Amino acid sequence: MIIASDSLEMTHALGRRLGVVLAPADVVALIGPLGSGKTALVRGMAEGAGVSDPREVNSPTFVIVNEYETAPPRPPLRLYHIDTYRLRHGGDLDALGFDEMLAAGAVLIEWADRVEDLLPDDRLTVTLEAVDDHTRRLECASGGPRSEVLLRALEAR
Repeated sequence: MIIASDSLEMTHALGRRLGVVLAPADVVALIGPLGSGKTALVRGMAEGAGVSDPREVNSPTFVIVNEYETAPPRPPLRLYHIDTYRLRHGGDLDALGFDEMLAAGAVLIEWADRVEDLLPDDRLTVTLEAVDDHTRRLECASGGPRSEVLLRALEAR
């Protein structure tokens, strides 16, 4: 599925739709160059999932993993926001405790193409491309039944 976002607000809104349906063990793999909107989409997901202050969501480029908790009335959910840009190899993802993160919450991965072979098949993959200063092209694909639920959330406009 291909979606065109004509503004930062629309990218956030798409993320919010995803965030509402996120559950433990969900994986959202984000692929795209610097400035394509990966972190903006994650910020929207955090807001939709019920993170109390989504303004605190930022790219974990140097810390590698940011962790966010949802707030009531949403059932408790932990979001793990991973940036794999600085990882040397896939073994680094294992060293971060990727399997434990999957067991405890939803995992949102920027630069996911760098560790794609380590990710579960059942994941939502979103490839973002900057068309111009405001417009983004999002190519979204599901890899299994759970990620199909996430994909359907994006279709519901």
